[in-house]
Amino acid sequence: MYVPRHFAPEEAAVLDLLANHGAADLVTATPRGLLATLLPFEYDPDSGELGSLIGHMARANDHWREPAQGEAMVIVRGPEAYVTPSWYATKAENHRVVPTWNYVVAHVYGQLVVHDDPAWIEAQMRRLTDRHESGNAEPWSVDEAPAEYVEGRLRAVVGVEVLISRVEAKFKLSQNQPRRNVEGVVAGLEARDVDHDAALAAAVRAHNPDPAAP
Repeated sequence: MYVPRHFAPEEAAVLDLLANHGAADLVTATPRGLLATLLPFEYDPDSGELGSLIGHMARANDHWREPAQGEAMVIVRGPEAYVTPSWYATKAENHRVVPTWNYVVAHVYGQLVVHDDPAWIEAQMRRLTDRHESGNAEPWSVDEAPAEYVEGRLRAVVGVEVLISRVEAKFKLSQNQPRRNVEGVVAGLEARDVDHDAALAAAVRAHNPDPAAP
């Protein structure tokens, strides 16, 4: 991944992305060529030296059956959005501005391990469900479903784990812009009143702290 100095995040920010992202793309090189599957992953910091990403996929998906050649890669994304030059204060001064795209992304590399074990899969399912249900007024629990139904669902999937060997991350959040342009980007994103834009605005603000602030 090409990561200019301006856009290299701190380790804590990367770990926060891994712990709080939604779904991510699992990509492997196989004898059939490149295969990719979008999966919701959970970050497990206690598995392996650098932690792991754990998830599950449909048993009918041949992706897990194809041996990975070399490392697997998981593409983990945070908020992203188009940035118009109209938000830049410097546009009115010299028009030396162009559109860009702000985004947060991490390429997570590691060994792919398949878990065809109902107990492992159930634990992963419960962990994933509990995290995503935690913000609901009445969180749903796996225990609400009939036991025989859950058993059937467990047989229909396999667990996957990527034991992390390295992470390359890029947080492109206007860090290369003067302060007045950064403020324009934040204001423009917030004015669009889109949930994902609000998250990106918060990220831009967090990674461009005001040097005048105490």
